[in-house]
Amino acid sequence: MKAILIILLIFNTITFSQFSDGLVIARLKYSGGGDWYNDPSAEVNLLRFISKNFPNIKTNPVYKFVDISTDEIFSYPILFLTGHGNISFSAEEVRRLRIYLQSGGFLYIDDDYGLDKSIRREMKKVFPEKEFVELPFNHKIFTTPYKFENGAPKIHEHDKKPTQTFAIFVENRIAVIYTYESNPSDGWADREVHNNPEEKRLEALKFGANLIIFALSQ
Repeated sequence: MKAILIILLIFNTITFSQFSDGLVIARLKYSGGGDWYNDPSAEVNLLRFISKNFPNIKTNPVYKFVDISTDEIFSYPILFLTGHGNISFSAEEVRRLRIYLQSGGFLYIDDDYGLDKSIRREMKKVFPEKEFVELPFNHKIFTTPYKFENGAPKIHEHDKKPTQTFAIFVENRIAVIYTYESNPSDGWADREVHNNPEEKRLEALKFGANLIIFALSQ
């Protein structure tokens, strides 16, 4: 397993060094009215699951949010964005997120319902020249280490459409993963939050582990 990396902004250039305290998945705070802060136990539980089942990956299972407008986003190799409703990036936030993603950062977006229209619009501002590309079911995200023969697991029904997983590529690297009609992060949250069956929670955590392991291995 590759060393866990931390991203630092120095003179607008991002370099990498050892993340000595363990991996933190930073929640991305955004404007526009969406509840970016919902289910704060989600990434904490995912990191605990990864640490328990993959002890060679050192994690720091704490809830941490970062504002897209601050340099702090460059201190984390993985950002997580979720919520319901609208998202709005300013021109400066668009510029900063583009630098982060072009320089090795990874963003996971999970539609918690109602996010699709605004996230597609805002990510088009970040990468006007790129499109979301749907990933096939034989992609490593669905096969390693856990197998999902039908793509991302359906944790929350939403509009009862099939689940889809999209990516934005920067050169030959996936910089953004976006899950739609799946909502794995609902299953990461504490059991009493959504009352998901235990088998659904386990599915969600396994898929989350696939995402994080893939992001670290690129």
